[in-house]
Amino acid sequence: MRVFTTFDEVAAAAGETLGTGEWVEITQERVDQFAEATGDHQWIHVDVARAEEGPFGGTIAHGYLTLSLIPFLGRSVFSIQTPGAVLNYGLNKVRFPNPVPVGRRVRITVDLAEVLEIPAGRQVTLRSTIEIEGETKPACVAESVVLLLSD
Repeated sequence: MRVFTTFDEVAAAAGETLGTGEWVEITQERVDQFAEATGDHQWIHVDVARAEEGPFGGTIAHGYLTLSLIPFLGRSVFSIQTPGAVLNYGLNKVRFPNPVPVGRRVRITVDLAEVLEIPAGRQVTLRSTIEIEGETKPACVAESVVLLLSD
């Protein structure tokens, strides 16, 4: 796991692949909890019996659940421990090329695409690819922007 403690360390890693994380199983319980938290109870996510007859042969994770796992999955790849706050600033691009069937495992690969100096600290662009075990197409490809604030 890469640990960054200074802005200079982060900037030096621009353009690098930071690594690939651990496999994590997507369970029906996790999907149901996400549905409860967001109010998205579409049957392809939560109705196991109906979903077995549906287009994916079973329930699938919400795309936004997959996206929301980026910080969790990324923790096994890198850690930013610079002195100031680390803030989620937004997303530049997100795609969901392949649904994640419940019961399958996913993992993340993170590239540190760009580091820009800003008045408040640094703006970091990360490219994350979430793959599904045994699949060639990823579940999610996202470009996220994080602010590293000075003390």
